[in-house]
Amino acid sequence: MENYKIKFITRTGILLAVALVVQMGGLPQTVTGPLINTVLYLSALLVGSWSGIIIGICTPVIAFMRGILPAPLGPMIPFIALGNGVLVVVFSLLKGKNKILGIIIASLVKYLILFTAVSYIVDVPDKIAQIMSLPQLFTALSGGVIAILAYKALWSIGIDKK
Repeated sequence: MENYKIKFITRTGILLAVALVVQMGGLPQTVTGPLINTVLYLSALLVGSWSGIIIGICTPVIAFMRGILPAPLGPMIPFIALGNGVLVVVFSLLKGKNKILGIIIASLVKYLILFTAVSYIVDVPDKIAQIMSLPQLFTALSGGVIAILAYKALWSIGIDKK
């Protein structure tokens, strides 16, 4: 049990650090979005749901506090965090059966949460609403593909072998 706690804290910390470096890198959203989703999927694969939920909540909050997430997106923070958390949970539930199907369903659910938020709950400018809709599906899907490739590479060098 003690080894699990150490592994959980260490891996979650490393993955959160990677996510924060990506966010602060100043890369365009078309790069940052998929990479953050990659970290979320990897957290589910390498650590577990709680790790991904923690990272999924921290990333939009820290991005907003650091000015990386623009002010008009402020009202979306709870929905981004929720979408991230649900993405991780759905993927975690399905990864044992079929990782690809898990990525597709988790990405669709995250997209639906964000799309519903900007369409019916939060009043944001049209440009923000567009960013929080279909592009989110593509960033989640591409992040999943990158995560599977990264996980296979990590597995091949012995990172997650039991």
